[in-house]
Amino acid sequence: MAEKLAHIRFYEELNDFLAPEQVKKDLPYHFYNSPSVKDLIESFGVPHTEVDLILINGQPAGFAKRINDQDRISVFPKFESLDISSVSVLQGRPLRDIRFILDVHLGKLARYLRLCGFDTLYDNAYEDHEIVSVSASENRIILTRDIGILKYSNVQHGYWLRSDQPGQQFSEVIRRFDLKGQIDLFTRCMECNGIIQPVEKRKVADELPEGTRRYYHEFYQCRQCGKIYWKGSHYYDMIKRIERLLA
Repeated sequence: MAEKLAHIRFYEELNDFLAPEQVKKDLPYHFYNSPSVKDLIESFGVPHTEVDLILINGQPAGFAKRINDQDRISVFPKFESLDISSVSVLQGRPLRDIRFILDVHLGKLARYLRLCGFDTLYDNAYEDHEIVSVSASENRIILTRDIGILKYSNVQHGYWLRSDQPGQQFSEVIRRFDLKGQIDLFTRCMECNGIIQPVEKRKVADELPEGTRRYYHEFYQCRQCGKIYWKGSHYYDMIKRIERLLA
């Protein structure tokens, strides 16, 4: 069987996944059978969830498209300001309701996202297959530092975080999914992801520290785990922290 040759090029931030010598270059790909373009893309270490448009010889193609000899393939990331739905044939279009599930290394990021009102599942006991299953069944975006989890074939929505710092990760997610206008502070519990609602002081008074009970009168409680919140100094500190991260 004769060896075949195709060329592939990755654009913009997809180059983050490549070795330095592969960045912003037409890369040769030698093969014998007829691999899918998804398999080809992921053989270079790029998760399919990061891809928003594939062109093969100038024509839009889906992940299942088979590669032929002398094909030229261009692979593009998410377009932040352009609607390409009329030309992209990939599955997993943007979700109307943004919800996340995070891998086991992102506990601090989960708290930031919950603080800002985003439905965010996190448990440090999650196995990869559990994250993938929940993501698929509940249409949740997987956020991870593990590229491997995004290569599962049934993952439709996911993002590999470039930074390993929680504050920078939060800023990265807000930019990547254009969420700044959807932030709704202090509406979700940072501990369990439950909804926070106002509660009468008399109903929680016995659970409050003496100083808090004396000086504060407006309280909120998580409907799921019962955690109580109030607007103490920590409340204003968190607002300032979020403002800095969004600046």
